[in-house]
Amino acid sequence: MSGINIGVLAVQGDVAENVMATKMAIEDLGMDGIVTEVKTPEQIEDLDGLVIPGGESTVIGTLSLVNGSLKKIKEKIASGMPVFGICAGMIMLSKKAKDRVVGEMDQPLLDYLDVRIERNTFGRQKDSFESEISMEKIGISKFQGVFIRAPSIIETGKDVEIISKFNEKIIAVKQGNILGTSFHPELTGDISLHKYFVGLVKAKH
Repeated sequence: MSGINIGVLAVQGDVAENVMATKMAIEDLGMDGIVTEVKTPEQIEDLDGLVIPGGESTVIGTLSLVNGSLKKIKEKIASGMPVFGICAGMIMLSKKAKDRVVGEMDQPLLDYLDVRIERNTFGRQKDSFESEISMEKIGISKFQGVFIRAPSIIETGKDVEIISKFNEKIIAVKQGNILGTSFHPELTGDISLHKYFVGLVKAKH
């Protein structure tokens, strides 16, 4: 069996950091695989797994809609491809998003992750912070969460598993082949969450 092919959606956001963290995760697990920056539907077609990084979800969604990537990502998720949405990436995967300040947002969403998200729950850029969190359900007892304009999940559907909370707010979930976090794991030296995602990809490969 050939190695796995994981893409990082390279429209905007923490692309390089996620490429690096995913490469390190594959290496640490002793697996064969490549990690590439992807933008086009053609590049997405060949993937075994996809990371949608943090950034500005409205920009990422709009640009992906324009070039047809959004439609291809939906098709790939439907066929079982694991996807990891980080901060803005999790917002993009969701069914509904509203902003704590602005209210309901009319932005392109993938409409797959059965959650309702509140953008900017923890404040704006200047309110960024780090805190230790736990994800016992997926075997990660201690993790340093980096929260930058972070959203939270205010409602979950019946198939959504809550992985972590911070101050009683939901900050990490899993639904089938979809993993979503409010915080930025790629900005820490800890690759345990990326390793968990790589494991999901390997299991489907």
